[in-house]
Amino acid sequence: MSELEELRQRLDALEAEVGRLREESAATRTLSSMTDRDVAEWRVAMRGHTQSLSALRETQLEQGQALNGLNATVRQLSEVVGGIAAGQMQLAEHVAGLDTKVDELEEGQAAVLEYLKVQGEQLQRHGRILERLDPGEPES
Repeated sequence: MSELEELRQRLDALEAEVGRLREESAATRTLSSMTDRDVAEWRVAMRGHTQSLSALRETQLEQGQALNGLNATVRQLSEVVGGIAAGQMQLAEHVAGLDTKVDELEEGQAAVLEYLKVQGEQLQRHGRILERLDPGEPES
């Protein structure tokens, strides 16, 4: 083969290689632009996720503050209920003391009634005795 022919073959091979490289380069540019578009879409999605997470964080902070307020209210109510329970205990003790006094008064009243009954019976006997002793003079 002559040198010229060999140069032509090499030139043809180089031209074919350059054509193939141009095609690859065009494909690489296309892939690169598609990758840029994908990255841009991913960034938009990430911004949306970040905004959602920020909003969620803000909501959780607000709810945490609300829960802290509710905890304080529950503690205050617990103290009030404790005071009410203590007051009820004192009232129960007072009522128990009153019950004891009422029982004592009822026993005393029963004793007084029994005494009055006995005294009434004695008065009736004395009255009968007095009538027998002095049947009574007619009153003028």
